[in-house]
Amino acid sequence: MIGFLIGRFQPFHLGHLEAIKFALVQVEHLHVGIGSSNKSHEKRNPFTADERKKMILSSIDSELQKKLSLHYIPDVDDHSKWTHLVDEIIPEYDVVFSNDDFTHELYGKRGKSIISVELKSRSNLSGTNIRNLILTDQNWKQFLPSGTIDVLSEIDPKKRLSDL
Repeated sequence: MIGFLIGRFQPFHLGHLEAIKFALVQVEHLHVGIGSSNKSHEKRNPFTADERKKMILSSIDSELQKKLSLHYIPDVDDHSKWTHLVDEIIPEYDVVFSNDDFTHELYGKRGKSIISVELKSRSNLSGTNIRNLILTDQNWKQFLPSGTIDVLSEIDPKKRLSDL
């Protein structure tokens, strides 16, 4: 079975890593969509798609990487067309992994199988919270895998976020 999981990964954190591991227990291959790939250097989307791809790959061991493929998924202004755009980008998949109600609704209307991903420590493990911690010089590294920390160290995330 082949799965699909999408996220913005702004930045890729421990909750995202757990979601990927959860999905890979249930499928042989997982397509990971890097959402909002056409957006960066914005308050809500500060990191580029390439930076987020690097965060993911550097945070996942080589055995898991063999079971993944990463794809850029741009935002579109028409939600009814979004899942069809995804299908043009992502090869065949049997199940969608998501914790987002709107994603469930969109794929549910199309009759796709959906498996809910449990959110762990959502108040801490959210991109918004982590970006705020970075901006305020608080302990943000505890919520990120080491690969993401390395990528962020290369780009000076506080300066990036402050500039926005």
